[in-house]
Amino acid sequence: MLEPDNNPNPPSMVDPPRIVRFLMARYLGRIANTEQIEKKRANFEKKRLAENRRHEVEYFHQPDDPYSHLTAQVLARFAERYDVTIIPHLIRASGGKNQPELEKLAVWARRDAGLVAPHLGMSFPANTDVVPDPELQQAATRALAGLDAKRFVAEIDSISTGLWRGETVTRARSSEAEAKQALDRGSARLAELGHYSGAMFYYGGEWYWGVDRLFHLEQRLRDLGACRAPEDPYIAPRPSIDLAGVDASGLDLHFFPSLNSPYTSIIYDRTIALADACKINLHHKPVLPMIMRGVPATPDKARYILFDTKREADFFGVPFGHHVSPIGTPTRQAYSLLPWAASLGKDRELLSTLLRHAWAEGRGLHKNANMKRAVEEVGLDWSEACKRMGSDDWKEPVEKFQDEMVEGMGLWGVPSYRLSGPAGEPDLAVWGQDRLWLVAAEIRRRAGSSAGNLESSTVTN
Repeated sequence: MLEPDNNPNPPSMVDPPRIVRFLMARYLGRIANTEQIEKKRANFEKKRLAENRRHEVEYFHQPDDPYSHLTAQVLARFAERYDVTIIPHLIRASGGKNQPELEKLAVWARRDAGLVAPHLGMSFPANTDVVPDPELQQAATRALAGLDAKRFVAEIDSISTGLWRGETVTRARSSEAEAKQALDRGSARLAELGHYSGAMFYYGGEWYWGVDRLFHLEQRLRDLGACRAPEDPYIAPRPSIDLAGVDASGLDLHFFPSLNSPYTSIIYDRTIALADACKINLHHKPVLPMIMRGVPATPDKARYILFDTKREADFFGVPFGHHVSPIGTPTRQAYSLLPWAASLGKDRELLSTLLRHAWAEGRGLHKNANMKRAVEEVGLDWSEACKRMGSDDWKEPVEKFQDEMVEGMGLWGVPSYRLSGPAGEPDLAVWGQDRLWLVAAEIRRRAGSSAGNLESSTVTN
């Protein structure tokens, strides 16, 4: 279904009135503002020094979370490398509106962790269930709950590895009641601080998700002079993207973006550049925003996504943060222009421009003047666009794209990717702007690094 009849999100979120768009932009814009972020950091450090406190990093470990298992493998190294005090917590999966597709999330997380682990110098047992056996989880939780902070950091890797290998942890140091209390305390602390996921680090008012965002925390601590070996590389650096010398014209890349996705806005142009660099067959498949598709959203998640996107955008030098959400009618209007734009070879350029206007330049697409500006900027005729805006031609293909992504690939977030070919290779399906490097690595492997003549074609992360 393109849009559900009974959307669990309120109408003010799915189709916000103009004043709500304005207020959302003002409020969330402060979250995605580099100057505000730096000011808050400076104030935190000033207060910390005045109180003579060490750098305290809280870590939230979810025993049945694959990303927590990856993080467990680097926690001791992180504690050794940086002058920090780690405060560990045990938590349960949050569920609810913050994790509305909990069973699907578990399947995806298990698959994704297995895909990225080898590239990050980590391991994940190949023949494991989606989540470990409940009795084994209980034993591992009892073992962890009985440890002080230093021993938790020292032993978390071996305990988590044993759990995911299906081994019984025999050194339980706490009772079932004490383990439950530890999970209750940790989960309550996570909610108190305004988050919902496992494998999270918290330092100075900011969240860092597992090994994927650890390099941001590492850089912050290095800037504060808290790294004991600043000449060493990051513990978990973001892999680079380099497709120089790769001819992927025999492969197909299916790209599922969304106009209302902050993450899509900072990776869209790099995805197009990647496809152009290696000559892969790119299939452009826009889908509706999750909120319009009926996936519940919460203020906590919205705040984190905006902040995290800004941090990622700044790291990669991509403009982001001056925005007005194009959710609802502006998205439908924009998508109604895409079939016409595609017939003229302009659909990718148009969506790129719309994303930039909405998320980097603060041009509200609910205003005709801004939609007109975007259309004309890519060389399309506004009078012709007006004839097509509001038509239903886009609905059938977009619904098919959504079914392909959600039902066919088992993914529901954007941006998503599906890499196909050559014959005999299973499709690679991944979700997230922070998985473009994985797509690139797999393109290189499948295409062969010596194929083609594209020595000068490089896409950098």
